[in-house]
Amino acid sequence: MFPKIFGKNPKKSTFLHLENTRNFTNGRFQNLTPTVVMPKQGSKFKTFKALLNKPKDNVPLKPIPAVKFSVEDSKNEALNYAWFGHSSYFLEYHSYNILVDPVFSGFASPIKGFAKAFKGTNEINTDQFEHIDLLIITHDHYDHLDYKTIKLLAPKVKKILTSIGVGSHLEFWGISPEKIIELNWWETEQIDKELNITATPTRHFSGRGLIRSKTLWSSFVLEWYGLKLFIGSDSGYDRHFKEIGDQYGPFDFAWLECGQYSRFWPQIHMIPEETVQAALDLKTTHALPVHWGKFALSIHSWNEPILRFLEAAKDKSFKTIVPIIGAVNNLLEDPQQESWWD
Repeated sequence: MFPKIFGKNPKKSTFLHLENTRNFTNGRFQNLTPTVVMPKQGSKFKTFKALLNKPKDNVPLKPIPAVKFSVEDSKNEALNYAWFGHSSYFLEYHSYNILVDPVFSGFASPIKGFAKAFKGTNEINTDQFEHIDLLIITHDHYDHLDYKTIKLLAPKVKKILTSIGVGSHLEFWGISPEKIIELNWWETEQIDKELNITATPTRHFSGRGLIRSKTLWSSFVLEWYGLKLFIGSDSGYDRHFKEIGDQYGPFDFAWLECGQYSRFWPQIHMIPEETVQAALDLKTTHALPVHWGKFALSIHSWNEPILRFLEAAKDKSFKTIVPIIGAVNNLLEDPQQESWWD
C-alpha cells in the first residue's frame, strides 16, 4: 500500500530472542527511561500552530557557505573529517573510510518539497564517492536514512552497520543481507583489524510509517587505531551519556546532536546546553555539534543551535569543531575555526 521509500518493518519472528529484554517489550523497542515523543503540554494543536508561525530566520536568508567536497582532499596519516550538514559526515583514517547517515536527496521527508535542504548545503552527491568501506545508519528516520541516497550508494558500499531492525528496510530496497550488520545496545562488532564498534543507547524513537519503535535507534562507540570516537545520534538528555562515558570514555572526539529541539518535544532532542553537558558526561576532548545547518525540522532560528552551544561551552574542558560544510579537515591537527554561521 505504501511506496518503497517508506521501507518495511521487520517480521515479528526477527525479535523473538529479544522479548522482555531491557529495551524490547511487547514487540516494540523502548528507552531506558520512560519517554514520550510529545508530552501533554505539547499538544498537537499547539505544535501545529507553532509550526505555522516559524520565525523568518528559521531558514537562512542567503546560501550557506560551503566548499566542494572531494575525497582527494584527504591526507595520509590524518583523521579526515567532512561534514555535509545535519547528521551526515565522512571519516577516513589509515585509508579506511566511514560515511554516517548520508542524506543527499535534498529533502528530509518522504514527500518532496517538505523539509528541503538549505541553499548551499546540497552540493554533495553520491558520484563523489568511489567506494565506502563502512556505512553507518543510526536509525530509520528520514533525515538519517534516505532511500534515494542509499539506492545510489549501495553498489559502492562494502558493509553497512546499523541498529537492529533497520536492516529490514535495507533488504526491502535490494541490499544483500550479507552486507548488513545489526547491533543491539551494548553489542560489539569487530569491523576491521583495528576497528571495533559498540552500539550504545540514545533516548529517541523510530519509524517511517504509522507504527513507531519497530526498529532500534543507537549511538556508536568506535575504537579505531587507539582513538575513541563517539558517533552520537538523535537523543534527549539522560543518564546514558554518563554511563557511556564511564564505561568507554574518555573520548577523543564526540559527534552530538545540537538542533531541531523544541519545548513541544523536550524528551527526544537535546537543547544546546544539554548537548554541552552530554559532552562533559562523555569526557570528550573534542565535541562536534551536528543535526543542524541543513534542514528546518523545528521552529528555532537556523543558527540558534550553534550560537547557544558555543556560549554554553565557554571555558569547558573540551574544544569545539564546526567546519564549513564540505571541507575536509584533519581532526588530529585541531582545525582553525571560522564563524561562518554569522
